[in-house]
Amino acid sequence: MRIGIALGSNLGDRLANLRAARKAIVDLTVANGSILVSRVYESEAVGCEPGAGKFLNAVLEIEYDGDPTDLLQELIRIEESLGRDRNHPRNVSRKIDIDLLYADGLNVGNERLQLPHPRLHLRKFVLQPVADVQPSLILPNQTKTVGELLAQIEDSTKVVCFAEKW
Repeated sequence: MRIGIALGSNLGDRLANLRAARKAIVDLTVANGSILVSRVYESEAVGCEPGAGKFLNAVLEIEYDGDPTDLLQELIRIEESLGRDRNHPRNVSRKIDIDLLYADGLNVGNERLQLPHPRLHLRKFVLQPVADVQPSLILPNQTKTVGELLAQIEDSTKVVCFAEKW
């Protein structure tokens, strides 16, 4: 199945953090097919502590044959290996943040995983990179494509292309 994964970083060498996460994810899935990669975008921190630095955000879309909950566990291990403390307050600055966004047309809602990500369609800093890899994707519970959702979003957050290739 095709799975969308968001990467974000606003501490340290943000681009190097995204690259390290991308490499670790590619290493997990290298035998499973093509990987699509968005541009990297920079945006203000949303919902973080006062004075938080800007985030870099990107999206990968991978082919994955297993259970998305198992993949989530692997992504948590990657975050931890890259220096993320799992016992942190919600929405604070972080070296790396990896989120599952969607898994084909699956709807999952349990205490470990929610797919599609419940705020994906509301966040410009996530929709923009998703639109790079799948502009015509229609997410479960939506009637419009990702590109259409992006065009109509009322989020005033400025999202600027930081890197075309990374």
